[in-house]
Amino acid sequence: MYIENNIIKRQLSIWLIFMFNLIAIMIVVGGLTRLTDSGLSITKWELFSGTFPPFSEEQWNSYFDLYKQIPEYHLQNFLMTMSDFKVIFWWEWAHRFLGRLIGITFLIPLLYFTFKINFRSLINYYLIFFLICFQGLVGWYMVSSGLIDKIDVSHFRLSIHLLVAFIILSLIYWNYLKLNINNDVQYNLNSKLPLIFLFLVFFQIVIGAFVSGMDAGKIYNSWPMMGDSYFPNDSNISDIFKVSAFSEPSLVQFMHRNLAYLIFIVYLCLAFTIYKKKAIKFYRPIKILGIFIITQILLGIFTILYGAHIYIASLHQISSIFLISSSIYLVYINSKS
Repeated sequence: MYIENNIIKRQLSIWLIFMFNLIAIMIVVGGLTRLTDSGLSITKWELFSGTFPPFSEEQWNSYFDLYKQIPEYHLQNFLMTMSDFKVIFWWEWAHRFLGRLIGITFLIPLLYFTFKINFRSLINYYLIFFLICFQGLVGWYMVSSGLIDKIDVSHFRLSIHLLVAFIILSLIYWNYLKLNINNDVQYNLNSKLPLIFLFLVFFQIVIGAFVSGMDAGKIYNSWPMMGDSYFPNDSNISDIFKVSAFSEPSLVQFMHRNLAYLIFIVYLCLAFTIYKKKAIKFYRPIKILGIFIITQILLGIFTILYGAHIYIASLHQISSIFLISSSIYLVYINSKS
C-alpha cells in the first residue's frame, strides 16, 4: 500500500509493530497457559463481564465452584485448594484479557486510519480484524471441548487456535513490510522454495500444537532415538499413514521430530540456491533464518530431553515466533509486492 503522507505512514508502522509485539506476547502467554494446565480454569464465555478479575471472596468462590463441575477437577485436580485454583485462573484470565486488549487496540486505530486514508486501502487490515474476532470464537470453541467429558481441550482445536494466531501475526508483519520495504523484482530467486519452506514451518506449528495438546513431549525423552529405536516401538510403521496417527502421542512426536529434519534440509537447499545464484540481497536474511532454525531445533531437542519442562518448552515456542517472522521476511523480499 502506497501512502504519500509520511506522518500517517509512520503512525501505521508504529501501530503495526506494536500489534505484532502484543500478539507475540499473547502467543507466549497462551503457550504458558497450556503448559500450566490453566486453560479450563474459566468455564464460561464472558465477552465483557470477564474483563475484570474477581475482587471479592464470593466471586472467587463462584468461579471455583464452576470449575469443580468439570471433569478436570473431578479426575485430576480434586485436591486443589483455592490458592492453587488462583494460580491457574490468573494465567487464563491474562490470556483472555490480552485477547480483549488486542481487539480494542486494533479496532480503535483502524477506525482512525479509515478516516485518515480510506476504507478501500485498508481492506487487508479489516481482514486482520475479522480474524482477531474469529480467534476469540475459536478460543472458546477450543475451551468448550474440555468441559464435558475430557480433562484436556481437543488438540485439533488447539492447533486451529494456534495456527490462526500465527496467521494474524504473519499478516500484520507482511503489511508492515509492505509499508517499509520496496522490493527490487530484478533480483528475485524465481523459486518457490521460500513458499515451500514457509508452508512447512506452518505445518510444523500445527504438529507442534498436537504435541502440546496431547502432552506428547513428555514421552520418549531421548534423542536422536525414541527409546531404543528410531521409530517408536509402541506403534507400527503402517500406523503413520492412518488418520488416527494424528491422535497417537508417540506418532505425533515422531512426525514433529522428522518434520524438523525436513525443514532443515529444505533450508539447506534454499541457502544453496541463494549462494549459487549469488543473490546478494538474500545473504543476510538466509543467515538470520539459519540461526533461528538451529536455535529452534536445539530448543526442541532440549524440550524432549527435559520432558517438556515449562521454561524450555516456552522458549521453544518463543523461538518459533522469530522463525516464522524471518521466514515471512524471506518470502516477502522474494515476492512482487
